[in-house]
Amino acid sequence: MRGLIDKIVRCALARCQRGATAIEYALILAFIFLAIVSAVGQFANTTMKMWDHVAEEVNSH
Repeated sequence: MRGLIDKIVRCALARCQRGATAIEYALILAFIFLAIVSAVGQFANTTMKMWDHVAEEVNSH
């Protein structure tokens, strides 16, 4: 009887797609998060360069 229950459970788990779908969504969210972090980092670098240039111009006059 135990062997039959194990086979039924394994078949049910093999057909279950919820775990795979959750992992796929997690990976998509991770890639989106990395893209956002990269874009914000680039924006921060550009902004810092702009303010450094403004500070240099103010100090030179």
